[in-house]
Amino acid sequence: MELNSTEMESVVKRLKRAQGQIGGVLKMIEDGRDCQDIVTQLAAVSKALDRAGFAVIALGLRQCITDPESHTMDVDSMEKLFLSLA
Repeated sequence: MELNSTEMESVVKRLKRAQGQIGGVLKMIEDGRDCQDIVTQLAAVSKALDRAGFAVIALGLRQCITDPESHTMDVDSMEKLFLSLA
């Protein structure tokens, strides 16, 4: 299923933010920062990636509901995608 690129803009912004956070984590490691600070930032990156994944699934579900004839993804496939993020 191809998602609407306009609706995906928020997901792209979220992923770019996560990309910046990953760069920050790498710098923290290279600078020898405290383990607790690094893990805290890794948790933030993980949450940002999870939210991006859930947003993609939500957009897909919304598109399937509004135009079910044009999409080949069934409920079981969407559920499998959703659970892969859990």
